[in-house]
Amino acid sequence: MKERFLEYIQYEKRYSPHTVTAYRTDLDQFFAFLSVQYLVYDIRGVDHSMIRSWLVFMMEKGDSPRSVNRKLTSLKSFYRFLLKEGFVENNPMRKIISPKTSKRLPEFVEAGKMSDLIGQMGDSEGFTGLRNRIIVEMFYNTGMRLSELMNLKETDIDFHTDTVKVLGKRNKERIIPFTKKFGSVLKDYVKEKEKNFGYVPELFLTDTGAKIYPKLIYLIVKTHLAGVTTLAQKSPHVLRHTFATHLLNNGADLNAVKELLGHANLAATQVYTHNTIEKLKKIYKQAHPRA
Repeated sequence: MKERFLEYIQYEKRYSPHTVTAYRTDLDQFFAFLSVQYLVYDIRGVDHSMIRSWLVFMMEKGDSPRSVNRKLTSLKSFYRFLLKEGFVENNPMRKIISPKTSKRLPEFVEAGKMSDLIGQMGDSEGFTGLRNRIIVEMFYNTGMRLSELMNLKETDIDFHTDTVKVLGKRNKERIIPFTKKFGSVLKDYVKEKEKNFGYVPELFLTDTGAKIYPKLIYLIVKTHLAGVTTLAQKSPHVLRHTFATHLLNNGADLNAVKELLGHANLAATQVYTHNTIEKLKKIYKQAHPRA
């Protein structure tokens, strides 16, 4: 049933490969715990007390509440599938209370530091230098996700309208604009890529001409962000947070930012308004005579 469930979320629910892998890992860890602690190998023999003991085991092991909640979410989805398929009659997850998590504001790079970074990368030359620059600037210019950037094709770029077509979660397509200045550098990169490897449909390649992979993108972003910020997280997602926060700090409409990010609902975008409020508080304290 586990494999059927994973096929269901991959092909019917159209979850991303990364999410499917995470669900597989979470379920494997749960079943490993059951087999060791209770000698239970059939999901139909599981009750809420066993799940609760797994929760306690993870917390005592030092897993963060956020991590534990993610694993419980995987298990909840699995049980909903089992009920739908008629494989189980009761859902023990209904009696499980998830641990509370503190709200974590999205980390972002300050506007001045992003300007410094883009300025530093302005002299990039050759295929590798241009590729690395375009990857960093693409994240900051468009706010797209890692998986979206990794799967970009040359044909997704429209230089006439200065837009990029992105295939997001649930195969939902969206169009994101970019600046003419960035478009000019992007053209230089495409020419350099074709000079080195000929025409290859994928927009981003490794130094050997293969399709780029997540670990390399992470390394590129982390290396360049390390030069301008001391943030603990130096990932592509931080650049996505930076894109959204800078737009809102400069007066962008929340609904417009939601569409650019490809969020399914406004609640996911509203988290960025907290950073905007923090900025307003800082300005207030600095400027108001009675602050």
